[in-house]
Amino acid sequence: MKEFYLTPEDSIQNILDSLDGPATIYLSAGVYRQKTEIKTDGVTLIGAGRETTVLSFGDYAKKLHADGKEYNTFRTYTLCVSGENAILKNLTVENYNTEPERVGQCVALSVNAKRFYAENAGLKSTQDTLFMAPFPDDLVVRYRGFIPENQLYMDGCAVHLFKNCRISGTVDFIFGGAEAYFKDCEIVSLYEKRGTGFIAAPCHHLVQSGGFYFIDCRLISEGASGNSVYLARPWRDFGKCAFINCSADKHIRRELFDKWNDTERDKTARFAFYKPDCAVPPEPVGWCRELGEAEANDIIAECDRKFTENNG
Repeated sequence: MKEFYLTPEDSIQNILDSLDGPATIYLSAGVYRQKTEIKTDGVTLIGAGRETTVLSFGDYAKKLHADGKEYNTFRTYTLCVSGENAILKNLTVENYNTEPERVGQCVALSVNAKRFYAENAGLKSTQDTLFMAPFPDDLVVRYRGFIPENQLYMDGCAVHLFKNCRISGTVDFIFGGAEAYFKDCEIVSLYEKRGTGFIAAPCHHLVQSGGFYFIDCRLISEGASGNSVYLARPWRDFGKCAFINCSADKHIRRELFDKWNDTERDKTARFAFYKPDCAVPPEPVGWCRELGEAEANDIIAECDRKFTENNG
């Protein structure tokens, strides 16, 4: 396997574009002010440390693109992963925009592949920090010809794994339709000028058995007001997520979940929780579900199996 050692003065994209197979790219400490896409399968990016190696860019949804159209949410990424089996370790990916209420959504990491793994990674932005494909079907139709096909189309399901990561944002900052496992992660809610924050916004299809699973995670406030953040709201009907053995600061709302504005997605959302350790005792909405011990243990076992397979 090829290996490369880069500094912030080097172009990550030039190296990626030269690849014809798997490679490991080591990034020294520093800030890489670059917008990057991993298209080749089997690429590993390893930084010198989560706090010291930073990929940083600042595109935003209302910015005008060279094609004369606004960037829209899905072209604002700092790092896009469309190649399979990519791995990120010991680095941070950030979108440095901090005013989504003025400039729109600002994605840090967009994962448009079926298999992806991140460990000890930081993901920083405000609204829509982390997107995980597949897209909802209606958006695939809407964005045909607007978003590159390698990012837009996905036949089947995706499995994305995040271990010991730190993910921060304000509104819908973990969103998409992948089956995703967040193990021992810090999920950080920042100050939201519009008042209400939302951690997750899933859009799974009804036929998908897997959703977003947050296991042994710490839900932290870094500026979010007390009783101001929901665990999740369904971006589309049948969105699925569960929070298992997670601890939470006082910013998490007693209701835990929101149905999404004036929709009736509370009738179709598949939201659940198990043994929440909340600073404020929860009073969950009636349409979410408390998992039983056996069901929670099955999800934990499946999570462990997938991480073992990835490292095997």
